[in-house]
Amino acid sequence: MKLLALPAFDDNYLWLLHDGKEAVVVDPGDEAPVHTALVSDGLRLAGILVTHHHPDHVGGVAALAARHDAPVWGPAREHVPAPFTPVAEGDTVELLGLRLDVIEVPGHTAGHVAYYAGAGLDAPLLFCGDTLFSGGCGRLFEGTPAQMHASLQRLAALPDATQVCCAHEYTLANLRFATAVEPGNAALAAYLEACRVRRAAGEPTLPSTIARERAINPFLRCGEPEVAAAAMAHGAASADPVEVFAALRRWKDGFR
Repeated sequence: MKLLALPAFDDNYLWLLHDGKEAVVVDPGDEAPVHTALVSDGLRLAGILVTHHHPDHVGGVAALAARHDAPVWGPAREHVPAPFTPVAEGDTVELLGLRLDVIEVPGHTAGHVAYYAGAGLDAPLLFCGDTLFSGGCGRLFEGTPAQMHASLQRLAALPDATQVCCAHEYTLANLRFATAVEPGNAALAAYLEACRVRRAAGEPTLPSTIARERAINPFLRCGEPEVAAAAMAHGAASADPVEVFAALRRWKDGFR
């Protein structure tokens, strides 16, 4: 299997997974880079997966589906260009000989889902849309802090080697915030420097891994004393992890 991060817009990645013959694409907000990659590699589009309804994730779905006669799967509780197969917690999608488990992760949007392939690959794959970013998480447009914290904890419980395929290149900005939260985190400092080198070379910082995110991402570390103390200094009422998460998210929303 080959995994490609196709750049789109200012900072989106459209994830294309293929076996040399067939491909699946996740969150194609733009048709053009996907079609170009398919034609360039002589691939048949076997399916389209959608994590949530925002335009930069669904804008190319209808055109791709029609042009390549490809089926679409998307969150049951959100508007996805029809026709599509609605999926919810506990459902599975079979593509490229892989089983992708659907995980409901509300918070960024009310019906956001993620797709997890845990077998048949060198390392498990997680397509998490805008729920989990490297060093950060999505804004709360439709969900609550408690929902988003629970969603992130579910993803953090996946195996260490899981490749985290986020939908945006937000890593450097996220890591600057993470450093403000947890300046004593040596793993975070080393990762920030490595990501700076990769971006300077024009390379993506993604995918990350679940093990790395548990070590450096403040939104997955709400129970850590230094993270909780920083959050309480920025308005958290207590060290309760949901309170800590909510304060971190408010702080990040205004962080420059």
